[in-house]
Amino acid sequence: MIELNEDAKYIRDLVKRHCQWFAESLPMIASENIISPLAEEILISDLGARYAEGLPKKRYYQGLKFVDEIELKVEAMAKEIFSCRFADVRPISGTVANMAVLYALTSPGDKIVACDIKHGAHISSAVFGAVGLRGLNHIALPFDPKIMNLDVDGSRKVILQEKPKVLLLGMSVFLFPAPVKELSEVAHEVGAKVWYDGAHVLGLIGGGEFQRPLHEGADVMSGSTHKTLPGPQRGIILSDREEDLELRKNLRKAVFPGVTSNHHLNTMAALGITLAEFKAYGKEYVRQIIRNAQALGSAMYELGLDVVAPDLGFTKSHTLVVDVTRQGGGRKVAQDLEDANIIVNKNLLPWDQGTSQEPAGIRLGTQELTRLGMKESEMKHIAELIKRVVIDHEDKEKIKAEVREMRRQFNKVCYCFTEGAPAHIFKEIVRV
Repeated sequence: MIELNEDAKYIRDLVKRHCQWFAESLPMIASENIISPLAEEILISDLGARYAEGLPKKRYYQGLKFVDEIELKVEAMAKEIFSCRFADVRPISGTVANMAVLYALTSPGDKIVACDIKHGAHISSAVFGAVGLRGLNHIALPFDPKIMNLDVDGSRKVILQEKPKVLLLGMSVFLFPAPVKELSEVAHEVGAKVWYDGAHVLGLIGGGEFQRPLHEGADVMSGSTHKTLPGPQRGIILSDREEDLELRKNLRKAVFPGVTSNHHLNTMAALGITLAEFKAYGKEYVRQIIRNAQALGSAMYELGLDVVAPDLGFTKSHTLVVDVTRQGGGRKVAQDLEDANIIVNKNLLPWDQGTSQEPAGIRLGTQELTRLGMKESEMKHIAELIKRVVIDHEDKEKIKAEVREMRRQFNKVCYCFTEGAPAHIFKEIVRV
């Protein structure tokens, strides 16, 4: 065996240490998940070294006869799962998918109305993100913090007054369904396209939960494929406007040559495995995600944590938000929890008067814990662990030891064809 040089050893060691850390932690970042062992196998295939541009059967490269068949099959499964007639699976991330939609639907100087980033919107919809890069005029829709959602009446007034080119719905802090039905009619009345960013809730939608935006008035839906949909990190664009040939043509052109060249064939094929598994296990999986989120929210609230939206059941998605102002703010609490091997992220709250550097809240997700086989009883245990760190200020090393012990019981990937196989974060540790 060839001896590794110091640089390779250094990187490999850091990767192993990261894997070990997450194998002993509670991963609760709402925008992450783990792929199945079968999907992971595809990632290390020869596809990762190959190149494709264009659409199947219309490529700029040779050697893609099998790739074409894979991509057509992945598109077909996406259309089946999301009950739509158009799918483009080439975007390599959710933000790239969003950029493609922006290029397809708008021109520089156009108006776009959307939720403000301080109310939970994704950074790609901000003036310093993809919306600004496209040169659009961003107009914030009014938000009602009591319901953690858009103010429907106020938003209608803004749409009628501004007559935007696009109405964008969907957020990164996505607790409750967006008012697609309520706002799409007025948007179409003024000639606007309705775009739904379903990155966080894509799996929930595919599993028949949360809402059905493409059947509630949205013209196009974009998303990332690695959150509640437990696939590899890439993006997708969906539409059910089969009759709108111009829309479909513009979306295809915006993806390529607009914002992608090669579209990472190994992760595209791994998405296909994920979709096949999701057809078999998706409904059961997403229902458990939501049950877990609601159980975790209820348990934390009963233990004295200020979980947002208690009167509404805390959430109808995978996400929970906790106001930790009394405990020192989001930055401090997120770090304290990380020190105890509980991984969450700081988050702005709608009533936050601070800056993005000093948010008052934390955001948690249950999709990865659910993927590891945890259910409602484990959520109650996790709520107690969080409370002991955040409120009781118990020794974090003691909590960390308990987290490690808990994870020893949950180290397999569930809701997949290789159910019971070790999670990918364990594989290298087991081999070495």
